[in-house]
Amino acid sequence: MGHALNAMQPLFSPAGMIEKLSASEVERGFVVAILGAESTGKTTLATELRHALSAQGCSVVVVGEFLREFCDHENRTPTESEQARIAAEQSRRIDEAARSPGIVIADTTALMIAVYSDTVFGDTSLYAVAIEAHRTCDLTLLTALDIPWQADGHQRDGPHVREPVDALIRSALHQAKLPYAVVAGTGDKRLAAALQAVRHALDAPSKEDEARANPPWQWVCDRCGDTDCERRFLPKLT
Repeated sequence: MGHALNAMQPLFSPAGMIEKLSASEVERGFVVAILGAESTGKTTLATELRHALSAQGCSVVVVGEFLREFCDHENRTPTESEQARIAAEQSRRIDEAARSPGIVIADTTALMIAVYSDTVFGDTSLYAVAIEAHRTCDLTLLTALDIPWQADGHQRDGPHVREPVDALIRSALHQAKLPYAVVAGTGDKRLAAALQAVRHALDAPSKEDEARANPPWQWVCDRCGDTDCERRFLPKLT
C-alpha cells in the first residue's frame, strides 16, 4: 500500500482538473479511451477508474461498449454489414457524453470495431472514420496482455486472437500518429498506472496554452513598428 502510484492516493487536485477542463472556450469533457484485445480488463478498468476519480471529487461518466450491448441483445455477434452502424453508435455516444465538462471514460471506441472488422472479415474500410473519431479523445489507454484470458459469451474468440488484435490496435495508432499509454499489472497496480496516465494528460499543457506561452516570432519594422510594413519584403529599401 506504500507504492508511489497507490490508487488510493489523490493524484491531482479536482479543482485543478476542473480549471483545466473549463479553460477551453468550447466546454467539452476530457475523454479517456480504453482500447485493448478481448479479455484484457477494459470494462473492469473503466469501472475502477470511475470509482477512483469520483472518490477524488471528479465528475465522471462511463460510456459502455455498444458492441457488448448488441451481442447481448441479439444473442449473436454482428455481421460484416452491421459493423459500421455499431462503430457509428459508439462514436455518437462518446460525443454525446463529452458535450458536458468532466471526465468521460470510453470503454472502447469505434477503432476497436474497425480492428475487429479487419480481424474477422478482412474488412479495413472502417479505419479511416474510426481514426478521425478517435482523434477527439484526449487520452488513449491500451490494456496489456498480462492478465489471463476468460470466456465471455458471444464476444470472445479465444486467447489466440489477443496478440493479433493488439498488434492491429498498435499499428493503427502508430500510423495515425495517435499517442497512447500501455496499462499493465494487476489489481491496484493496473489502476494506479491508469491514474498516473490520466494525471499526466491533465497536467500537460494544451496546444493553446503552449501557443500563448511560446508565441511564434513575428517580424516588426525597426523604423515604424508596423508588422505589415513593406520593408519586410524589401529589406534594402531606404
